[in-house]
Amino acid sequence: MTSVVNLCFGRGLRVALVALAVFVLAACDSGGEVHTLSGPTMGTSWSVKVVGLPPGVARAQLESDIELLLESLNNQMSTWDEDSVLSGYNRADADTWYPVPPDLYKVVDYALELARDTDGAYDPTVGPLVNLWGFGSGEGAFERPSDDAIRKTRKRTGWRKPELNPEERTMLQPGGVYLDLSSVAKGYAVDKVAEFLRARGIEAFLVEIGGELRALGEKPGGRAWRVAVEKPQSGPSRQVEQVLPLRGQSMATSGDYRNFHKSDGRLYSHTIDPRTGRPVEHRLASVTVLASDCMKADALATALNVMGPEEGMAFARERNLPVLMLIRTDGGGLRDMATERFHRLRKERKSS
Repeated sequence: MTSVVNLCFGRGLRVALVALAVFVLAACDSGGEVHTLSGPTMGTSWSVKVVGLPPGVARAQLESDIELLLESLNNQMSTWDEDSVLSGYNRADADTWYPVPPDLYKVVDYALELARDTDGAYDPTVGPLVNLWGFGSGEGAFERPSDDAIRKTRKRTGWRKPELNPEERTMLQPGGVYLDLSSVAKGYAVDKVAEFLRARGIEAFLVEIGGELRALGEKPGGRAWRVAVEKPQSGPSRQVEQVLPLRGQSMATSGDYRNFHKSDGRLYSHTIDPRTGRPVEHRLASVTVLASDCMKADALATALNVMGPEEGMAFARERNLPVLMLIRTDGGGLRDMATERFHRLRKERKSS
């Protein structure tokens, strides 16, 4: 986890939410009313900024409807809730074809598709390893697992194990598979909230859940929503690394500097490489991905964070993805590296 801050330059900083690696620069322009709705969800918080409300749409009802929508998604995809649909699948007997709702099916389908595309760098079955290293729903006091424990736990993982039946909308539990959708569910929830807002006739908004963002339309004054990538550093202070205009896009950032264990003078990242069963050890401090929808941005940011700067940047460039990486240097500083498409989109948004 990292943090989201709402701010207007010149008026100081006010910590508003705890989420992931971005600052949201709130509307400081005049020329329209921005309604801010917020609340807790998915172990973090959600925030929606809408420019104006259509006739017949009440603020209180809108906030209540969003909360119900998010509660429904959490009831499907949470690994912390023992009564969720996903928890039921994770406990199901071997060789069970488990029926699931459309939203959960769609998220798992995309997660497995990305697992195939990344050859396992992204893997929604990594949950047992995340728990083993003390970062998941079963987390406790940190104790470095033995090599034998890692080997045994890896036998439970593997993205090829689950199977999907699209006609029946069921998922095969082959036995012992534990799906963890924490790297994609929040992004999907952002997309669902955005769909809901558009269905209610709202055409200018910024949705944020746990640091994952989706914007549509413009702020008052005709300017794009501005978000800023946080400088990767531990501690309570928050500093802006880069400011990005966001209009009609989603954005997600994955980093290693807020959630980690420290033991025997060594830092263990919460990002587990499914291919090794161990925390990543490269110098990538954070990676930011832009995409049309937030589900893809969310999962891709995790995948690239697993891969690291060299493998991840090669993957992003091959697929023409808009990606920004912040990489630690030998001197303790940071250098940025971005794909050509990221530079092009940033230039287009700034000039529009």
